[in-house]
Amino acid sequence: METPGRPFRLSVPGGSGAPAGAPSETAGRPFRLPAPRRSGAPGAPGEDTSETTARLRPVPADPASGEPAVPFARPATPPRPAHEPQAPSAPPHRSPAPVSPDPALSWSATRPVVSFGEPEGYDGDARPRPLVRRGAPQAAAAAVCLVLGLGLISGAVTGSWLVGGSGEEGSPSTFAAAGSLWHSVPVDQLFPPTVQGRGAGPGGADRTWTRIAVAPDSGCKNAFDPLLRKALAPVGCDRLLRATYTDATESYVTTVGLLFTTADAPGMTALANRFRKERLDRRSDLMPLPYAAKGTLAAGFGARQRASWTVSVLTEAPVVVYAVSGWADGRTVDDPQPAGDALEADATTAAAQAGLGNEARGLADRVERDFRRNVRSASEQPS
Repeated sequence: METPGRPFRLSVPGGSGAPAGAPSETAGRPFRLPAPRRSGAPGAPGEDTSETTARLRPVPADPASGEPAVPFARPATPPRPAHEPQAPSAPPHRSPAPVSPDPALSWSATRPVVSFGEPEGYDGDARPRPLVRRGAPQAAAAAVCLVLGLGLISGAVTGSWLVGGSGEEGSPSTFAAAGSLWHSVPVDQLFPPTVQGRGAGPGGADRTWTRIAVAPDSGCKNAFDPLLRKALAPVGCDRLLRATYTDATESYVTTVGLLFTTADAPGMTALANRFRKERLDRRSDLMPLPYAAKGTLAAGFGARQRASWTVSVLTEAPVVVYAVSGWADGRTVDDPQPAGDALEADATTAAAQAGLGNEARGLADRVERDFRRNVRSASEQPS
């Protein structure tokens, strides 16, 4: 039994030559684990067999170069990943397919080729041949264009006659019939009791004019101002017909006139060209005079009350159509404006803002259209 309080010692038997009962060298020393086995060069740090991390070892010096040993070696190459991304492979090389010429592009083809280098209508030997027949869609399109063209031409001719454009001169029989129309057509056909003016007002509004007075047919004495009478003198004066209308609200009054001249077709054409070139229809000193009928809304419609006007010289008939408008309350106008200018979008005069230019132009156009229809009816009647 060991003595209590004495530290435990592990005695390691000595060598084979140690006497029995003699104390060993390690007697009285604490127990220590044996040092791990070392390998490699003398003086190198030892390696534990239980280590799992690679340890960098010094690189021995190269005896040939005489350089000292590097304390640590170059780090090891990291391991490759399990799946490496593969670089995209180049598409396989393909040889171009052989190109064979199109027989249609050959000069010897039976069907002609439409190109900029070969004129259509000739064969391979440059001999004339019939043109290629057009397809059904192209033929239909050409027929439609032809019909539309004829319609536009006929419409232009009809519009020139009905609206009053200075176009071709009418036939001698038509021109003569128009000159004598004033004594063969009733007044209600020349100046209808009611005139409808669809789209004739400002902004395309409709207008309705009612006739309030008709002047007896007379000559041109005292019917125009001196300057206008002088401008109209080359065509002469056969008869003058006039009528005065008011609008549906009885706010405006307008006198429209038909001057039948004694001139022939060349004389009317010369006068029309002069009015157009010299812009005589825009001069305020060449305004027509109104017809102020007593006892009507136009009783106070005098020279000082004229606000807007228009003058149209026809070339298919010996007639000059005009109209002049003003307020029905008899107010005077200091800045009258021709209807062509008063109809402009930027016109700011009182006459333009009130629509008096529309009154003069709209009523004159409708009376002129009725007159042309009467001329056409008279020329179609058998003599």
